[in-house]
Amino acid sequence: MPLTVKDMLDAANAAVPRIAPAEAVALAAKPGVLVLDVRDAAEVKASGKAAGAMAVSRGLVEFRADPESPSHDPAMKQAATILVYCASGGRSALVGKTLKDMGYGDVRNLGGFRDWVEAGGAVEPG
Repeated sequence: MPLTVKDMLDAANAAVPRIAPAEAVALAAKPGVLVLDVRDAAEVKASGKAAGAMAVSRGLVEFRADPESPSHDPAMKQAATILVYCASGGRSALVGKTLKDMGYGDVRNLGGFRDWVEAGGAVEPG
């Protein structure tokens, strides 16, 4: 039976914990934590991004995360805590599950960029 988007989101939300924005802001300040913005470049440019976040659009995450890929980004470390966000939490949930499937152990869904901002998270231009 084919999967629906709802099925995929349910599986992603079951595999990747969604954390409170205030917890994410505090956690992001710790060493070994990577904040990952998976919105499209136009979204990041329009609103900025979490200060210090790595912006990688959802369609490129696997290529940046896979150490065997020529496009691998060395900042993507499987031992790191990864906080993922998008505009509302859907894409970040799907990316979080993908990262877990790729061997990343500590992946958490922050939800949406607005959640970060409303929790007092610092923002920088995108």
